[in-house]
Amino acid sequence: MPEKIIRQLGSRYHEWIRQHPQAAEDFAEDIEDLLNDAGVTFDRVTARVKTWPSLKAKARKRRSDGQLAYAEPWTDIHDIVGVRVNVFHSTEIPLAIEVLSQWFEVVRSVDKAAETRVAGGFGYGSHHLVLRVPESSTDLAEYSGFTFEVQVRTVLQHAWAEFEHDIRYKHGSEPLDPQVDRAFTLAAGLIELADQQFDQIAALKSPKKDIPEHTGDVEISAETLPGILTMLLGNRFPRSRSENYRWLEELLTANGVTTVAELAELLDDLAIETVTAAVNYRFQPGQVRLIDDLLLHRFGEQHIARTGDSGNRSTHRPRRLRARLNALRKG
Repeated sequence: MPEKIIRQLGSRYHEWIRQHPQAAEDFAEDIEDLLNDAGVTFDRVTARVKTWPSLKAKARKRRSDGQLAYAEPWTDIHDIVGVRVNVFHSTEIPLAIEVLSQWFEVVRSVDKAAETRVAGGFGYGSHHLVLRVPESSTDLAEYSGFTFEVQVRTVLQHAWAEFEHDIRYKHGSEPLDPQVDRAFTLAAGLIELADQQFDQIAALKSPKKDIPEHTGDVEISAETLPGILTMLLGNRFPRSRSENYRWLEELLTANGVTTVAELAELLDDLAIETVTAAVNYRFQPGQVRLIDDLLLHRFGEQHIARTGDSGNRSTHRPRRLRARLNALRKG
């Protein structure tokens, strides 16, 4: 590769890094909030920005015919920012992909697990998305038009891939002992079986076990909220992550909603229709996001004052709440 192109790539890369020193945090936080809002159950979201040595090495790669693999490296290499979403079981993978596909522009979507199955083997399982930040994005507005990669996989697939990569990386270019390869293949098969069992457990789990025997003036709590909301909302809105119901209890309590009767009043069908029409969700909101917006619709600036400093993203929450409140008022 001409060194001129490498120098140009380096200049552009380092200038971009100077302009976006928090890029990894920005993408991880936005996607985590998005999945939470949509009620997708996941373990964690992480992001990293490719280092300059790694980007330079990738830009130098050539195909088997000797041609450069990336003629325009800045635009052709899509994982300068890479995001990983780990979910607990594989039935959550298509849900996460659907939400991401609705929020971002899909450049490419590749099911690595399906490719492995078609090849007749076990091994790396993950779904890769190449996404572009749309001009309509608000939280990632400064990255409009930027392309990045997302990997979605289960925690078991992640554990296998990380360990397998670590072993092969430390081993260098020499081929692994056939027994090690066989052990990895066997472990991959067991992981696929375990993922299938997790899927069955998720399908068999009945949320109705959380429904309280009495309603009315029964006090709500983080432990009872999932069951109460199943009773009040049915399956119209997906359940959120378990740990988010503790925060939901804080939101409700801050606004004086402490009993099932008061919560039922908040979940008025007309209010739900008004909010969903005004916000114009690109995805079906999860229970926690829906109620946060219903509280915002009812209490307005008071809700922002009472809860603006709560949650994991307290520094960004007031700005986001005000943007949503403007949408509600226009609606």
